[in-house]
Amino acid sequence: MKLYQALILIVLFGHSLFSDAQVKNMMGQLKPHSSFTILQYHHISDRTPSITSTLPEIFEEHLKYINEKHKVITLENALDAVKNDFPMPSNSVVITFDDGYLSIFENAHTLLKKYNMPYTVFINPDEIGRSHLQLNWQQIKEMKPLATFANHTLDHIHLVEKIANETDEMWLTRIIQNIQSAEKKIESQLGYSKKWLAYPYGEFNAQLKNALLKLGYVGFAQHSGAVNIDSDFGALPRFPAAGIYANLDTLKVKMKSLPMPIAETSIHDPVMSVGEALHSFTVKTLPLKHWSANLSASDMKFDSIACYFKGESIPVVTQNNTTDIEMNVTLAHTFGPGRIRVNCTAPSKSLKGRYYWYSQPFFVPTEKGKFLE
Repeated sequence: MKLYQALILIVLFGHSLFSDAQVKNMMGQLKPHSSFTILQYHHISDRTPSITSTLPEIFEEHLKYINEKHKVITLENALDAVKNDFPMPSNSVVITFDDGYLSIFENAHTLLKKYNMPYTVFINPDEIGRSHLQLNWQQIKEMKPLATFANHTLDHIHLVEKIANETDEMWLTRIIQNIQSAEKKIESQLGYSKKWLAYPYGEFNAQLKNALLKLGYVGFAQHSGAVNIDSDFGALPRFPAAGIYANLDTLKVKMKSLPMPIAETSIHDPVMSVGEALHSFTVKTLPLKHWSANLSASDMKFDSIACYFKGESIPVVTQNNTTDIEMNVTLAHTFGPGRIRVNCTAPSKSLKGRYYWYSQPFFVPTEKGKFLE
C-alpha cells in the first residue's frame, strides 16, 4: 500500500486500521511543508489611535517572547523557502508594519535592532515626509538594512472603491497605475523593487488580486492564518498585533498556527453588497493524495474544526469524501458596511497547542459605494 493511500484511510477511518507503530512509521516518512506566520503592526506609540497602536512596552514584551520561542526571518527568505519548499524553522515568524509611521523609527527600530530582528515596512511613497506622523526618506535609509520597504500604494486609498461613472476596466487601470507608480518611486529612492503589496485596510477583490499575480506581485492582506507553498500568494494572511490584538497570550497561539490546506471555497469574491444575505458557504481542502507530502492529512483533527464569526461560534459540518474534505460553514448573516471575517481552526494531533487555521474575509461598502475607514 502506498503511503498516501494509507494516510487517506487514516483520515477517513481514524487510526484503528493501523497499529501505533505503523502510524509512527508513516509519520516518520513525511516531510512537512515549510510554513511561517506574519505579524502586522502600525503605530508603536502611546500617543496615537489605540485601535492601530501597540504600546512600546507591550511591543518589547512581544519581542522578548519571540526572541525566546521563535525565529524571526526576513520576508524575502520566508517567501523563497515556502515557494521552493525549502526547510525552515518550524517556529518562523515575519514582522511587518503598515503605513510608514514615524513611531516605527522612534520606538520600534531600536528594539528590533536590539534583538537583531529583520522586518518589513509597507509604505505609501506620496505620503512619506508629508506629516509629523510619517517617516521621511532619510529615516527610511537609516533603517536599512535591518528594515526592508515595500508597496502600500501611493496614497493609502481604498483599492476596490470606484469613482463616479467608472467602469471595471477604468477602475482596474487606475488602481494598477497607482500601484506601479508607487513601486517605481520606492525603487528610485531605495534601489530595489520587491513587488510586494500590502492592501490598504486589507481590502481586495478577485479581479485585482488576479491582475497583480499576473504582474508578478505578492499580495498581503489582513485576515488570519499561516503561510506555506499552497497559500494564495495574491492575498497572504497576516495576524494583526495592535489594539485589542496586541494581547500576548492570544498572539502566542496565533504565532504557532499552521496553514489549513485549502483548495477552494464557494466564496469567489470577498466584496459583498449591503443587504446581501449569505446563509452558508463551503470550503474544500486540497486533494488527499496531495497531503502525502506533508503532515496535514493525518495530523489535523477534522472532527474538532471550529469556526467563529463576530466573536461567536458558528455551525460547521465536515464531510469526508474519497478525494478531499469538505466543510460547510453556516453563516446566516446579512451584510452591513464594514470589514469582517470568518475564522476556522482545527487542532493538531501531534503538535500540542498548535492549530491549523483558515480565514475568510468580507468587505462591504455603503449603499453609495464607499468603504469605511
